[in-house]
Amino acid sequence: MPYAIVTGATQGIGKVIAEKLLSEGYSVAMCARSHAKVEALEKEWKTKYPNATIIAIPADLGKKDDAIAFGNAVLTAFPAVDILVNNAGSFLPGELGDEPDGRLEELMATNLYSAYHLTRSILPAMKANSNGHIFNMCSVASLKAYPNGGSYSITKYALLGFSDNLREELKPFNIKVTAICPGATYTPSWDGSGVPPERIMEAADVAEMLWSTCKLSPQANVEHIIMRPVKGDL
Repeated sequence: MPYAIVTGATQGIGKVIAEKLLSEGYSVAMCARSHAKVEALEKEWKTKYPNATIIAIPADLGKKDDAIAFGNAVLTAFPAVDILVNNAGSFLPGELGDEPDGRLEELMATNLYSAYHLTRSILPAMKANSNGHIFNMCSVASLKAYPNGGSYSITKYALLGFSDNLREELKPFNIKVTAICPGATYTPSWDGSGVPPERIMEAADVAEMLWSTCKLSPQANVEHIIMRPVKGDL
């Protein structure tokens, strides 16, 4: 049985990706900050996917100790990690000149350091197996500055840079790294926005692209996935 880690998996893109992998026969380790949501989803998945091993741990990956502890717990429970999806993150809009003090540090911890520390904790196992695929959930904000992007956009640029550097470093170990850069995708964060769901992408679109990439031959890697609504960014 193959094994995957998906962070920030209790809602939105992360949840849909985790469920796609479960439906394809993977065992999945997941985490999120909400204890209640993690426990509820663990119960649901164990009922729906009885043949899978589900590891569900409440953790704030913006905290280095939590990220490392989560990685170590997964390695204790799983014999290998075939897929790591660094999806945990936060979106807080603002302008660099007047956003709250500490906003950059907060978003760097959640959007970049979480992926950095968790990946480093998992890498020795992937290297030992000369196998693995790491997906980092970047954004079109990783590619182009836009009004009110503020520190969020900075952190997404940084996550893309992390992905590109990591990919070069891991080529000798046959470990793939894919940066996914989606545009507007309908998740609970869009509730109450007034934007009609049919104007923007579905979370399942992102999950299907990830899965299509997973199915390629061992010698093929998709380095960047860029997705936007057919009518463009909002």
